Amino acid sequence: MTPRERPNVVLIVVDALRADHLSSYGYPRATSPHLDALAASGVLGESMYCAGIPTQPAFTTIHTGQAPMTHGIVSHGGTAELSKKTPTMAELFLAAGYTTCTVDNLMRERLWFGRGFEYVIDPSLRRILHLGVTCEELNARAIPWLRAHAAEPFFLFIHYWDPHTPYTPPDQDRGLFYNGGNPTDPSNTSLEDWWRHPMGVLARETWLQTPAGRITDAEYLVSLYDSEIRHVDRGIAELVGTLDELGLRDRTLVAVTADHGESMTEHGVFFEHHGLYESTVHVPFVARWPGRIPAGRRLPQLLQHHDIAPTLLEAVGLRTPAAIEGRSRWKLLSGQDDDPGRDVLFMSECTHQAKWALRVGRHKLILARAPDFYGTPLRELYDLVSDPAEKTNIAERVPALAASMEAQLEEWIAKRVQELGRRDDPLREQGISLKPLMAMGPSS
Repeated sequence: MTPRERPNVVLIVVDALRADHLSSYGYPRATSPHLDALAASGVLGESMYCAGIPTQPAFTTIHTGQAPMTHGIVSHGGTAELSKKTPTMAELFLAAGYTTCTVDNLMRERLWFGRGFEYVIDPSLRRILHLGVTCEELNARAIPWLRAHAAEPFFLFIHYWDPHTPYTPPDQDRGLFYNGGNPTDPSNTSLEDWWRHPMGVLARETWLQTPAGRITDAEYLVSLYDSEIRHVDRGIAELVGTLDELGLRDRTLVAVTADHGESMTEHGVFFEHHGLYESTVHVPFVARWPGRIPAGRRLPQLLQHHDIAPTLLEAVGLRTPAAIEGRSRWKLLSGQDDDPGRDVLFMSECTHQAKWALRVGRHKLILARAPDFYGTPLRELYDLVSDPAEKTNIAERVPALAASMEAQLEEWIAKRVQELGRRDDPLREQGISLKPLMAMGPSS
């Protein structure tokens, strides 16, 4: 296969999109008709998980195919830098003769997010708040680029922000899912605990203010989040529809995922993306390639972000370098074998909280390296089969299991620290990157 005969790859990452708020993952609201249709024409990964959250660790993992322990970016806004020796997916596509383009603004925060991209398009430069850029603005730049490069093999990466706070869906979507009456009812106290958090105070004084008064109903914010999903779902449909219109449907692998989810008040976390709970670390994964990926398949296997890069590379026949530690799941996606997926998941965060998580079978252990803002226990254990919402911490109820999983996690961390030549667990070494914000405390 000559370089110009290679198939295209489009990777779409939607910021702060939790899997269980999509219709195709069982959510009762019709938030994602177009993504559901995309999944029905391809494959849906039921159990895709982050390796590190929030945005910068997650995107670095997606771009490099390495877990945070390996690439070293465990915090959002931390001081660690990605090694120049670490290959990125875009660099590998570029070296293989692909035209590469990113429609994203993260390069403004960390330069490595632009590595390997011949074209860097950032419409958010026109905005004061860069995360307020809409799918319409991004598509207005991405779609002309697609039309101009349709004859070339390309790798297009696009990062949609719409479900991220502040939740400001267009008027046509704003009232789709709210049935609660008056969202500014002063007697509704469902957001009161949020005012203890600095970001809650900021929201209260800015985007929660409306001509009718300040929003007080948490369920109204959930409905706005769902409306934002409906909004970005339409944007994805426009982008994918352009591929089909250009005759690229059968030559293009389209994959959709998220960098992390979003907490909707679970565990006292209000409309943020920290806490290694299912609401934040379980993200969607959908892939379509007619003729290469059988339609209508659902995969229950445990997968993680660092599996995406090697999967996309193998799908188009490119070699995966040894530095990429994720495992290609291409044969699983294409139905060539019944890959069992991962039997163990390791996850981390070091931005608002410093915590590790270990998932083995039906159980998840969350282990803190330091007390957090919310006063949650230093060790949490959940049975995800009997308690999928993680409402009951059973660490003290089954101490032997909790101790065994903690020992397994600590052993893995110590082994990786030694193999990588690091001095210590990076969560301890780097510390919580947003500690100054957290230091404002509950009384702020």
